[in-house]
Amino acid sequence: MEIIEHTINAQCEGVMVEPVGCSTVGVLVLAGSSGRIEADRCRLFARTGMTALSIRWFGGDGQPAGICEIPLETFSTAIDLLRAKGAERIGVLGLSKGAEAALLLAVHDPRVDAVVALSPTSVVWANVGPGSDGKTYPYRSSWTWQEEPVPFVPYDDSGAPAEAQGEPTACRTHYERSRQTFDKAARQAAIPIERSAAEILLVAGGDDEMWPSLVFAQELASRRASAGRTAKVISAPDAGHRPRLPGEGPAAPSHRFRYGGTAEADADLGAKAWPHIVGALAGPVVLGS
Repeated sequence: MEIIEHTINAQCEGVMVEPVGCSTVGVLVLAGSSGRIEADRCRLFARTGMTALSIRWFGGDGQPAGICEIPLETFSTAIDLLRAKGAERIGVLGLSKGAEAALLLAVHDPRVDAVVALSPTSVVWANVGPGSDGKTYPYRSSWTWQEEPVPFVPYDDSGAPAEAQGEPTACRTHYERSRQTFDKAARQAAIPIERSAAEILLVAGGDDEMWPSLVFAQELASRRASAGRTAKVISAPDAGHRPRLPGEGPAAPSHRFRYGGTAEADADLGAKAWPHIVGALAGPVVLGS
């Protein structure tokens, strides 16, 4: 399918990719803690007939350098842009911290019709990096809504993984320990996804070494079920933190973190999830191929 790409600079920095002709389906594509604009992933969705938008939501002009008290309204503004392009159905796809944002956005913005959360969390975490004041400590929420911080889980730095010289670090046990240490805060920071009417799809690997995303996905699904709503979980025991969608190459190797999985397992999970991802985002609309 022929596509058209636009650079966005007015209300936010980003890229919008749309199929030639009109589309009534819009998808907001959010990266994880890399903060990058996911242009390639937008092209992938545009070729299925969706209008896809990815924005920079931290680290840009006038934004905090880290993921610290990011207004969720940032993503609502992006939805405004998709709606202005004629999107009637709005989906949000996010990876890792982007999945955290996507799930919260579905709770607070009723215009979100579907969420695809890749390697999600079931609770809100403290900031990753400095806020607008340039400070990382004391810990604050990653997010705000209507200028109020969203309840969050701090990090237990007594159990922070030691970084071996020249060796990437696995963070999973750090998140697990922090949640145990701050159990009360974790219960208050649970993402109330059961409140959202959006369709929810969760994709997670059992070998995720960044955080226990499969456990988190199962918790989210259970929370939805308790409220009489559903959430579909697509998983694979040997996949890691970075599932790869059909048409995407292997994720770039990291010298800082261990993400788990293998290139083959991560690609297999993405391929397994792909028809469910397209179906959830598109809904009943028939898309081009």
